[in-house]
Amino acid sequence: MRRLPNDLLVNLGLALLMAFFFAASIYVGRGGELLFAKLHAVDEIDRSLAMLILEEVRLPRALLGLIVGATLGLTGAGLQGLLRNPLAEPGLIGASSGAALGAVLVFYFGLAAGSAMMVPFGGVAGALAALGILYLLAGKNPSIVTIILAGVAISAFAAALTSLALSLAASPYAVYEIIFWLLGSFTDRSMDQVWFSAPFIVVGLALVASTARALDALTLGEDTAASLGFNQSSLKLRSILGTGLAVGASVSVTGVIGFVGLVVPHLVRPLVGHQPGRLLLPSALAGAALVLAADLIVRLPTIGPEPKLGVVTSLIGAPFFLWLILRMKREVN
Repeated sequence: MRRLPNDLLVNLGLALLMAFFFAASIYVGRGGELLFAKLHAVDEIDRSLAMLILEEVRLPRALLGLIVGATLGLTGAGLQGLLRNPLAEPGLIGASSGAALGAVLVFYFGLAAGSAMMVPFGGVAGALAALGILYLLAGKNPSIVTIILAGVAISAFAAALTSLALSLAASPYAVYEIIFWLLGSFTDRSMDQVWFSAPFIVVGLALVASTARALDALTLGEDTAASLGFNQSSLKLRSILGTGLAVGASVSVTGVIGFVGLVVPHLVRPLVGHQPGRLLLPSALAGAALVLAADLIVRLPTIGPEPKLGVVTSLIGAPFFLWLILRMKREVN
């Protein structure tokens, strides 16, 4: 019998894992309560209530976990390939900080009271503004170092403005609302947020996915990639614009969910090898599975407030980040 290629087996396995956590995200509630039994209850009112919960609460939450996790995983792998830096992650180019600042300004000026969709609009506007500033600073065909430095500068400035908004907020309730949003969560999200963010995410992921072959060539060096016919300016534009659109839209509806884009490519790389192009799809699948699994973890407590998703992913990612630094240090020595 002919054996399936290793990449196909890995992708199939990750797709099944993602599907399992997606189904669990729909049917498992607070404290592990299962919705499946209520959907098949004898009482009509119980069935109607369960269907309402499924459509208005669980399905949007599961869909956001799917697309946001895939976004963070794929863009993290793409940036690590573009920048040729294993410590690169989507927040490095400033899109995440810009989106967070845009959403925080909506809270600060009270615009969120008019419509819940003003927060995502502000987040996407902030991400696009950050990308525009990045290109003004870096130029049309920037070097990798210039991109990193400009992204770090934008991230630091946006974080400073976010802190300034928090310190000058007139109401403690506004500060409380901003901080809780910044911690990242899928709670109380609706299909409106899904439909708003999905077009930006799809376009962004398509742009990053289109760079797969060019990223493989880039591992041989920029000069070699150029000699093979890959346009460096186009590669950087598609990678950065795609990452900015997808990550900015994700942050605008969920808040900041850290470390997923850094951790996932390293978890998947031993399974598919070190070619950046081969890493994109499995990183998207693994990112979706990881975020859905983390969102299930935050539902386990039966008493007290639900932990924020961004806190859980940081608790997972920060020790991994430290381990990665120590491993790189041993390899250098």
